[in-house]
Amino acid sequence: MAIIKKFRITTFKKEINKITLKKISLSYNRRQILDDVSFNIREGEICGLLGPNGVGKSTIFNIIVGLVKPNYGDIYINQKIVTDLPIYKRSIDFGLSIVPQTGGVFSNLTCIENLKAISEIVIEKKEERNFKIEKMISKFELDAVKNTKAKHLSGGQRKKVSIAMSLMSDPKIILMDEPFQGLDIMSTRDLQETIVNLQTEDNKRCCIISDHAARDLLAISDRAIILANKKIIAQGTPTELINNKNAKNFYFGDAFKIS
Repeated sequence: MAIIKKFRITTFKKEINKITLKKISLSYNRRQILDDVSFNIREGEICGLLGPNGVGKSTIFNIIVGLVKPNYGDIYINQKIVTDLPIYKRSIDFGLSIVPQTGGVFSNLTCIENLKAISEIVIEKKEERNFKIEKMISKFELDAVKNTKAKHLSGGQRKKVSIAMSLMSDPKIILMDEPFQGLDIMSTRDLQETIVNLQTEDNKRCCIISDHAARDLLAISDRAIILANKKIIAQGTPTELINNKNAKNFYFGDAFKIS
């Protein structure tokens, strides 16, 4: 699949760190999951998170959101330490939102009912709620299925509803955990374009995306991070990564190409 991004945010834009993980280490029952992991996510960029199963990608998301507190290290958002802040404070104060790997929608509610349920939490005025719901229905081309229960939607449609729900609060940071899982080629392409458009619409919004579909993820990423053996073994632009010796040895292999 050809690269679909027309540009990549790398060095031409002033680097402003939106999220920083500094020397993060975490163990469960004496089993170490992460060991001295540090990285920055810049304002406005789409950053991919890659690595084998069980390497700690979802754990990193849980640490950023506040579901898990690391044994060592600190988390910063907008250069402010948030290690001890609860989930709701990170969401409200810093505009943090997550699209989970599974679920993310209420199965027995229709598309529009899902959006209404979230809007009533994050938007105070009814008129604004209704406007935002209609905007999301149009934006994600969900009008034909807006009255369909989520359990009857296709995988791609459910992903769109889940992302639309995450956008109801106008977040500045969006975490997406394996958004391409289970999607066919056309649905994947559609979702890629949706994610790139999110960046185009708000050049200060950053997206961190974890997925096993390396080609699909690198096709829309400005930069990516590869985890293996509890550590970051490589990071950089897609082109830099496919030429990185560690990335080849621990993850991609020698035959991997992105186009």
